Amino acid sequence: MTVNIYDSANQIEKEIRELPEFVALKDAFAAVKADEASFELFKEFQTLQMELQQKQMQGGEFSDEDATKAQELAEKVQASDLISELMTKEQGFSMIVNDLNRIIMKPIQELYSEA
Repeated sequence: MTVNIYDSANQIEKEIRELPEFVALKDAFAAVKADEASFELFKEFQTLQMELQQKQMQGGEFSDEDATKAQELAEKVQASDLISELMTKEQGFSMIVNDLNRIIMKPIQELYSEA
């Protein structure tokens, strides 16, 4: 019997959408989106994160201005109950994704451990 790995992956994708952790994440994101100020702050935070990651990937260093801006924005984000709740739900969901990644990568880890 031949297994189509892509069928399996598509089935996992469907099951992920039904996980309580994903449903909670989706609900938390909907709550952030429903609050205009929280959503704008969330988008600003995401944009800054992407800019800093891009700078880091290009070998650039963070300036004092970058650090100050990141710190100020992080404090605003932490003060938002809606965004804090979203981040908590994201962490819970990320644990599942990390577990799935560990399981998927197990054959490669076993292969290299034989060397």
